[in-house]
Amino acid sequence: MKYKEFKKFAKEFPLFSSTYLSFLNESVYSLRNQLRRWEKEGLLIKLRKGLYILNEEDRKFTPSKVFIANQLYSPSYISTEYALGFYDLIPEKVVDVTSVTTRKTYKITNVFGTFIYQHIKKEAFSGFVSLKDENGFPFLIALPEKAVVDFFYLNLENFTEKDVEIFKEGYRFQNLEMISPENIVKFANLFNCKKLLKVVENFLRVREELK
Repeated sequence: MKYKEFKKFAKEFPLFSSTYLSFLNESVYSLRNQLRRWEKEGLLIKLRKGLYILNEEDRKFTPSKVFIANQLYSPSYISTEYALGFYDLIPEKVVDVTSVTTRKTYKITNVFGTFIYQHIKKEAFSGFVSLKDENGFPFLIALPEKAVVDFFYLNLENFTEKDVEIFKEGYRFQNLEMISPENIVKFANLFNCKKLLKVVENFLRVREELK
């Protein structure tokens, strides 16, 4: 298959692999070889092993980082620092896209940026919703309360059971009126971790002061 013909099909997909394009009259082996060759020629950009996007000039869509994050490593949903920034719960701009997954902790860097995935157990893999990015493509992201709980759990070593000032000075949480005490306790219980529940209790005390 010539690249010009391939491009007509591929440009309808934000991302693609040989599996995505299985409807083409090409063997998977042949298509994989062509993808690698076109990558070397600069016609395709590799996002991770086996996953590609057309070069900027040829593609119809430029997918968002949040959409790409879900596609690079699944199952996963965006959470922790990036989600906290997304909801404006912290003042800092977060560049790296942070997610949680039931698979092993992983990090991927490509032309779109750095994508970080941290492991949580299957029982706690919930509390997320599907939203749409600026192109209308879906992506999974934690609810505000779950983003907070995931962040606390994955950074437990930074918290003590009595420290409440860390929420005001260390992480500078803001806009806490959007946080539901009932939801945050519900999500914290999924981890079955006493220290996490204590950290959440301290956080909710600060929420009452700051909201």
